[in-house]
Amino acid sequence: MTNTEESFEDLKNCALTPEREQELLDAQRECVFSWTNKKGEAVGVIVSYFNHGGKIWMTCAESRARVSAIKRFPRASVCITSSGTRLGTGKTITYKGDCIIHKDRETLDWFYPAFASDRRSTQEGVDAYIQHLDSPDRVVIEFIPDWRLSFDSEALWERAPLAASDKDDPRNSGVVD
Repeated sequence: MTNTEESFEDLKNCALTPEREQELLDAQRECVFSWTNKKGEAVGVIVSYFNHGGKIWMTCAESRARVSAIKRFPRASVCITSSGTRLGTGKTITYKGDCIIHKDRETLDWFYPAFASDRRSTQEGVDAYIQHLDSPDRVVIEFIPDWRLSFDSEALWERAPLAASDKDDPRNSGVVD
């Protein structure tokens, strides 16, 4: 088959809508954060994030390898999946962008309460989490996306309903590439 509509190799029509992208960003709490090490190799870890103002915000100890790597080369990527959320599986977004490392008190004082309030349901829990985060060696990473690639399996399976899974097993999301 040469027709991309029949072969399903062109997935441009299977991108997340802006509304669905925002829904994913709000539903998920973890992402894969990737950077380049000194040897030029890609490295990634799963980290918690906070979505705010069109940016992805993360925190870690300043001694983590990702911090020195970002200081050397501020480009990175973030990949977020709907797995484990109320959205089910089959929705993903990958961003490329620049990072800024923050250690200033003004940013920390804004970020810690916002991040903790997003993660904890009681004021006691928020306060305890802020105390846990507020250590002398902690930084906040601001990731500013400038490129995106997304996929929504529901859009694909609408085009090919007979190929869609008829099983309720969450491993049958149908994410294809």
